[in-house]
Amino acid sequence: MMARETGILADRAIAALFEAGRLISERDLDHDQIQPASLDLRLGAKAFRVRASFMPGPSHLVSDKLDRLSLHVVDLSEGAVLETGCVYIVPLMERLDLPVDMSASANPKSSTGRLDIFTRVITDYAQEFDKIPAGYSGPLYLEISPRTFPIVVRRGSRLSQIRFRVGQALLGEPELLALHDAETLVASKQPNVSGGGIALSIDLAGDKEGLIGYRGKHHTAVVDVDKKAQHDIFDFWEPLYSRGRNELILDPDEFYILVSREAVHVPPNYAAEMTPFDPLVGEFRVHYAGFFDPGFGHAPAGGRGSRAVLEVRSHEVPFILEDGQIVGRLVYEHMQEQPSSLYGSGLGSNYQAQGLKLSKHFRL
Repeated sequence: MMARETGILADRAIAALFEAGRLISERDLDHDQIQPASLDLRLGAKAFRVRASFMPGPSHLVSDKLDRLSLHVVDLSEGAVLETGCVYIVPLMERLDLPVDMSASANPKSSTGRLDIFTRVITDYAQEFDKIPAGYSGPLYLEISPRTFPIVVRRGSRLSQIRFRVGQALLGEPELLALHDAETLVASKQPNVSGGGIALSIDLAGDKEGLIGYRGKHHTAVVDVDKKAQHDIFDFWEPLYSRGRNELILDPDEFYILVSREAVHVPPNYAAEMTPFDPLVGEFRVHYAGFFDPGFGHAPAGGRGSRAVLEVRSHEVPFILEDGQIVGRLVYEHMQEQPSSLYGSGLGSNYQAQGLKLSKHFRL
């Protein structure tokens, strides 16, 4: 199949950006750093603790703001703890020199979102977080604010990811409906397509034991973001059970891990993203980590039945979630070409064929 002129860059094209000097890094790439439709971004050697989050604005470098707002510098070369409730800015190892027709967007990695680590990529002269304008040339920075658990990070830790696109790649609603008819994007008899996306609803019926989700505990030990299966679930999470009511009251400023009712499917020539907050569905935020790679939930890639794990936080007031309530929307974009590797296909992907699942850092 010939590559499209517009669309999300696949893994081979991302590798070509490095070869062409459009992506520059302090050191060689990690062997698994390029994903099917995105690139993991790595932390540099130091973190600046700042008084508050900020936007550089159209006339300022990030470094100018850091000179004024930095409280102290944390050395990450041997690993360091980032505390909850604090805001840190970390220069990333990767920098960009994008062509004039190429833009990019960033998102927390799945494991980052499931740890309730709030991250956003910032560029010089930025007027939006996580958006890199076409033709941008300069450094990348990551704002990090752990919300529930203190974390250990180090130079090279990967908390965020970036997608590159040429032109407009979003599917309109008629195109989205046609793709759903052909490929079943969400396992729903009557898909709700509006606002440019296809709806996902919440599962509060639970599994055979009635487990519907987890609520993060406070005052825990630290989580090392680079270590798998290191922590006991029950030291960090309170399991939640349905008790037959199929509803959940979200307490303000508590963090929940829940799951969608519908299985999700991202066909090989498409990439999806979950819109992080939709004020039309309620006063809560769903899904910090929004990228779904080509092949997620794709049966030939071992993904049949993959559901979306949802990171949920209520705003200001308690809010009752009911089973089957719409909690967000998936938007789909064209890939420029099919990736050489799909999500889950020999990549060691952590969340293919998942149901309700905590991040890779925890063990039962």
